[in-house]
Amino acid sequence: MKNFCIGLFFAGLLVSCGSLSRKQETTLLETSTNDMVKPKLVVGIVVDQMRYDYLTRFYKRYGDGGFKRLMNDGFNLTNNHFNYVPTYTAPGHASIYTGTSPMNNGIIGNNWFDKFENKTIYNASDDSVEPVGTINAEGKMSPRRLLTTTVTDELELHTQGRSKVIGVSIKDRGAILPAGHAADAAYWYRGGDEGIFISSTFYMDELPQWVSDYNNSNPSQSYMKEWNTLYPMNTYTASGPDLNTFEKAPHGKEQATFPYDLPALQDENGKFSLLKATPYGNSLVADFAIAALENEQMGMDAIPDFLAVSFSSTDYVGHQYGVNAVELEDTYLRLDLDIERLLTALDDHVGNGNYTVFLTADHGAVNNPAYLQSQGIAAGYFENDALEKFLKEKLNHKYGNDLLIKKISNSQVFLDYDQLEMAQLKTEDVQRYLSLLLSNYNSIDKVFTREALTNSSFTNGVGALIQNGFHHKRSGDVVYVLEPGVISYSKTGSTHGSSQSYDTHVPLLFYGAGIEKGTSAQRTHIIDIAPTISNLLGISFPNGTTGNPILTVLK
Repeated sequence: MKNFCIGLFFAGLLVSCGSLSRKQETTLLETSTNDMVKPKLVVGIVVDQMRYDYLTRFYKRYGDGGFKRLMNDGFNLTNNHFNYVPTYTAPGHASIYTGTSPMNNGIIGNNWFDKFENKTIYNASDDSVEPVGTINAEGKMSPRRLLTTTVTDELELHTQGRSKVIGVSIKDRGAILPAGHAADAAYWYRGGDEGIFISSTFYMDELPQWVSDYNNSNPSQSYMKEWNTLYPMNTYTASGPDLNTFEKAPHGKEQATFPYDLPALQDENGKFSLLKATPYGNSLVADFAIAALENEQMGMDAIPDFLAVSFSSTDYVGHQYGVNAVELEDTYLRLDLDIERLLTALDDHVGNGNYTVFLTADHGAVNNPAYLQSQGIAAGYFENDALEKFLKEKLNHKYGNDLLIKKISNSQVFLDYDQLEMAQLKTEDVQRYLSLLLSNYNSIDKVFTREALTNSSFTNGVGALIQNGFHHKRSGDVVYVLEPGVISYSKTGSTHGSSQSYDTHVPLLFYGAGIEKGTSAQRTHIIDIAPTISNLLGISFPNGTTGNPILTVLK
């Protein structure tokens, strides 16, 4: 739980904690910053699994107050990419807010194999904390595995803890990693039979009264209703046919077609957890973010606050139904309305011109490979179990030992160093042999060894992306890259994680206080966001920053 006792020292005068009102503290802070113009509130919006072309593909269908408002009245960077792989949710959120890639911030996946603990771990799991708002273990989460500071951390440090920082998301990692280590709160959604927002003792001992009141109002129940298309089905021309073979229906429904009777489906699909894979999960996040804005009085004085909002349901819908689904298009049209609601609340509560918004995504997504194949485009599926069996057989044949591989995780091969030592084998020799095997394996495009990644410097291409996502302690010994359009996933829906542009190319919009109006096709990277916001706020960059401020967007 975060506790602060802060002192201010101005002109030899030590003012102790509690002796000044916040208004008086604000006056001193304003004096110390030479009247620098800053937003009263920064709102970071991350849309989970949003390809850049969702802005253009659905543009004519969006209203004027959501995506279009940010695009037309703010600054639209049309060539923004991730500069590393793997392109997953946790590394994406971490890199957006730390201004550096997994090679420094340490978040190399949603889950990864920990060779020191000899087990697979989750990026936000923390057994040293307890759930708050629930007794379920989904509350045992914190940002302790994140190795560098975030822009939100640096804002808290800069203002001596006077800024208010809150993270909100359906996913725990979507709230926790953006909020950082020094946040006032991070809240994520607990589905099941609860349908509420929870936290952990890393941030607080108990939920604030307004959060308890919100949860007690049973917010999820009002969204447990039919999901039908927002507009007539024949208007969804930016998507494929509603009935097709590339989507996965919820349990209890034969076909993935509209309408979806959520009350009838909830018992077979995790009860309130079913809402995560519908547009209503995004609406719940927007509702809660607006409640946080109002109840926590964010952006109400000259000390900047930060609200980090991550919309996760787009990812759940994308995984289940795919890039080309009517379900996905409908989800984005409804998200557009939720973003408009959030912007309107910011106008009413903080005032247009007093806040700054950025909107981006944690990764993109690939079109369903079976659909791509139906269009004559090279694509396919990859079997991890078959690869592991093949490699172990080859290693056993060459070295007389099939235990040299400890784990294959996130397209990385982890060697068992104890087995290597007992067999008196050099790690580099086994790496090179595995590299040869993998390079000739079907559907594998490129291979990189730990030796190459730690002793060479790749300046461009896939090698640079791999190296930027490679953490010396946490990553494996050999990394392989699948061919374009090839995934290790089910035959329905979509996924992500690769170095291909469909996964790396995501939106980046800036809007509001201190932001120019315009568009640029200059190449920018996801790690440039945190230093840009830091520059706008006049605070230190996160301590691992490798990105650069995008000066063209700043007034």
